[in-house]
Amino acid sequence: MAKIKRKRPTRDEFELEEIGNTLVEANDEKSEVILDVWEKGTVQGNIIKMDSRTRLIHIDKDSKVTKVPFMDIMKVSVL
Repeated sequence: MAKIKRKRPTRDEFELEEIGNTLVEANDEKSEVILDVWEKGTVQGNIIKMDSRTRLIHIDKDSKVTKVPFMDIMKVSVL
């Protein structure tokens, strides 16, 4: 029996641009962020790299790096 893959909720260009701008600002200011990630829950930490080639956001928390696909980020909160 085939596993049904849930479809990621769509966001319009405005929402994606807002998420991108918030990430860039938090990265520039070295602010801690909380990301709501689709199907993974919450990721918290500091942005150490934003890879435009792979479209992954690298988040560091206590020397543990989590790579989050940009398109899976539903919401960004800056602490």
